[in-house]
Amino acid sequence: MPAIESAVVHTVLLHAVAPLLAFGVWSSAGAQSPSQACSLEPVAGVQQRLTSGGRQRTYRLFVPRGFETRSRLPLVLDLHGSGGTAANQARTSRFEILAAREGFVVATLQAEGSLWNVPVRNGRPDDVAYVSDAIDQVSARACIDPARVYATGFSGGARMSSLLACRLNSRIAAIAPMAGLRWPGPCEGRAVPVLTLHGLADPQNTYEGHAIGRGAEWVESVPEALAGWARHNHCAPDVIFEDPPGPLSTLRYQGCADGAEVRLIRIDDFPHDWARDEIDATAAMWEFFRGHSLPR
Repeated sequence: MPAIESAVVHTVLLHAVAPLLAFGVWSSAGAQSPSQACSLEPVAGVQQRLTSGGRQRTYRLFVPRGFETRSRLPLVLDLHGSGGTAANQARTSRFEILAAREGFVVATLQAEGSLWNVPVRNGRPDDVAYVSDAIDQVSARACIDPARVYATGFSGGARMSSLLACRLNSRIAAIAPMAGLRWPGPCEGRAVPVLTLHGLADPQNTYEGHAIGRGAEWVESVPEALAGWARHNHCAPDVIFEDPPGPLSTLRYQGCADGAEVRLIRIDDFPHDWARDEIDATAAMWEFFRGHSLPR
């Protein structure tokens, strides 16, 4: 079982966070008439209940105000780290704040026992099915563009979003894991655009991998995981390294099938955290997502 990682919770300005947290009430899915389907009624951080695989699950839903005239909105799935919660992840990533400005829906998912089933073990929840069921339920409650569903996550959530790109790539248009990219192959299906960010001083999900005395899931390094996705996406074999002045450097692959980018942003001297000062990880992820969609 992965080591427990504390969710990273940043202090945010009260006036920015309060509108998102003021609606922390419970809601459950019910049968919807055709007239209720595909509604763009705003929802601010409302917890949803869901039955998936015979288990009661929850997630946090945010639908922005001011976009009711749009026919369909993108959906970002945001996954917390091991030991974390959906509420903490929403505060950490601030995807809901960005969604309020940019006009997309956010579903911040909740692992059972705060641990995602990755690597997959028998007897634990089927989290891939849970994510698929959550997409279905969100799509029944809000106007979601099925070609623009994206996944991100921190640490354990990054490992889970990597698994989603492998097992659910007919529904996930692109992924952008923070501090935990994995190559969970062999994977079938389409080429998947991948952006990942990782600190070179991360002591938990180490950049170089091959951590002594830890399980098999800690062997793979970040460059090895990136190379796995490049092979899956039929990119040119040679990685391109760019290291301009400053704390950020990039590893990327060119010539990938169907324009599926594979790119890593490395952050010098950066720990196991959600990047904000060195680079606004949330904004970078959204800019990346905007450039990719499923074939229509």
